[in-house]
Amino acid sequence: MSRTLARRGVLLSVAAGLTFTLAACGGDADASAPAATSGTNQVEIAVATGDPYTETTIDVPVQADIRAKLPKDVLDSGKLVIGEGALPAGFPPLAFTGTDAKTITGSEPDLGRLVAAVLGLEPEINNSTWENLFVGIDSGRNDIGFSNITVTEERKQKYDFASYRNDDLAFQVKKDSTWNFDENYENLAGLVVSVGKGTNQEKILLEWQEKLKAAGKPFEVKYFADNNAVQLALASGKIDAYFGPNPGIQYQIARGASGSTPTRNAGSWSGAGDTLQGLIAATTKKGSGLAEPVAEAIDYLIENGQYEAWLKAYQLENEAVEQSEVNPAGLPLDNE
Repeated sequence: MSRTLARRGVLLSVAAGLTFTLAACGGDADASAPAATSGTNQVEIAVATGDPYTETTIDVPVQADIRAKLPKDVLDSGKLVIGEGALPAGFPPLAFTGTDAKTITGSEPDLGRLVAAVLGLEPEINNSTWENLFVGIDSGRNDIGFSNITVTEERKQKYDFASYRNDDLAFQVKKDSTWNFDENYENLAGLVVSVGKGTNQEKILLEWQEKLKAAGKPFEVKYFADNNAVQLALASGKIDAYFGPNPGIQYQIARGASGSTPTRNAGSWSGAGDTLQGLIAATTKKGSGLAEPVAEAIDYLIENGQYEAWLKAYQLENEAVEQSEVNPAGLPLDNE
């Protein structure tokens, strides 16, 4: 990660006019004041893909009818403890640490903050490793995970979900390239494509490679040590395209927009493959009763424009969903 935010906060404006700053720190985030339980909260989120960085303020009225459906323990606590799995390095634009080494920003914690605002709860960010994010949910330390978690049938045995983004992969090419994926893997014939080793997208790409090789239409797959090397290879023409997670590619596109070698998105594909649209979802302990009101809060944000503003801030409009689903179909057991 080469660029981070120097400072990050969530501002909650209470009807009385008093404004509080809630620090979202690397461990447990201690709030300086309670959130508004009625009226309108203002959630100020950083636009991580802008150049220079800017912030956008999103008004979120508390929805008493949805708030009333919260589990009693969450309602009594007055806060929503949001688990992030962004340690040690983070993954922009989804979740990463600012230059103060403790403040968490990104699309995932910001959506958690928006949901908390709808519910009239104080958002508390608990950042950890990916594995400990789930340990935190299991133990009750985290109420919920907003951390780019894909719905899978295996995870549904242990967790409840409320979906909020499509889980998409994408192709990144130079801006002046005329190539497009067009949801047809046969268009890869003759190209040189980079992908991360050991990833879900590698599995999909190699399956396409075998099919095209058998049809006499091969393409080459190249690997690089890190994303900086991938971006240099793309800029120099050593590869024609990079296949990776859509959010990261959108971030790279935004970062390089004003540079000498801008890039663009040449098409996307579901992270679940060709038979299912993969979904990213808020994740709660199974049977906790939290997934349903969270889904309703997300639906409120979708219906009233705050969701669109959030997506736009992180240039993730191409992963929008029409509604939040509780425990939707996930990646099958034989595909995980």
